[in-house]
Amino acid sequence: MTGNTEHHNANETITSDDDQRPGRHRLDKSMKRRRVLIGGTAVAAAGGLAAAGFASADTTSGETAASAEAAAEAAAEASSGTSTTSGVCTLNAEVTEGPYSLDGALVREDIREDKEGFEVRYTFTVVDQAADCAPLADALVEIWHCDALGEYSGFVGGNGHQEEDNGTFLRGGQLTDANGQCGITSIWPGHYVSRAVHVHMRVHTEVTLTDDSYTGGEVIHTGQLFFDPDINEEIQATSPYSANTTKETALADDSIYDDGGASSGLLTLTALGSGVSDGYKATITVGVDSA
Repeated sequence: MTGNTEHHNANETITSDDDQRPGRHRLDKSMKRRRVLIGGTAVAAAGGLAAAGFASADTTSGETAASAEAAAEAAAEASSGTSTTSGVCTLNAEVTEGPYSLDGALVREDIREDKEGFEVRYTFTVVDQAADCAPLADALVEIWHCDALGEYSGFVGGNGHQEEDNGTFLRGGQLTDANGQCGITSIWPGHYVSRAVHVHMRVHTEVTLTDDSYTGGEVIHTGQLFFDPDINEEIQATSPYSANTTKETALADDSIYDDGGASSGLLTLTALGSGVSDGYKATITVGVDSA
């Protein structure tokens, strides 16, 4: 897939060799610039979300100052043991879904199938700005990413490797519970030309579950998730990832990560063992606007 470029801003025009790929999904130029909660391990408590840092990529300096003051007040209340309903989530811009999305993901907790790689146990907490940042239940969190060789199911061969393609590996989603949380187990992604290692994500509401998938609903957030570059460097140099000899883009050089607030997708990682091969727990809180 040499020459592939993903972009994040509907006002940009970026051409690539993949623009004519059948089934390519492009960013909707009328997409509303919703923004996503910068997370890690923050969780919306019953009394509301006590969050620090409310500035986003498109706020004015006056709004930033006011938000900073509100954040300080929320932090003070939280430290004193009192609860508060802030009604404001720290938000950033939407990110393109990229050229490798597919409709009708399987609803399942483990999306690995037979793919080799180091385990990643994701925990997502979804909160809704339209409901004073309360946990959002029954939202479908969907993720998809490439395998250790940089290949996406449904598009195998795009990174120069030939392997079996069933169209479903490393794709899937789960519904959030009453606390707005869900877990998905996968592997650490590999890399491919022009992009740093990342995972794609969508949040759907009002879906109807089928036997193993879903129908209907509305996508209220499209984003991307990113990984600590030092840990990733060690992983990409270890088998089976080291078999992928295509050029890797560093996180600091990624075309999407630095722009439009996409860095809010940086995951908080906790090692599951003593070495990278033991895998990681990855957590993030995602703020959406369901209105």
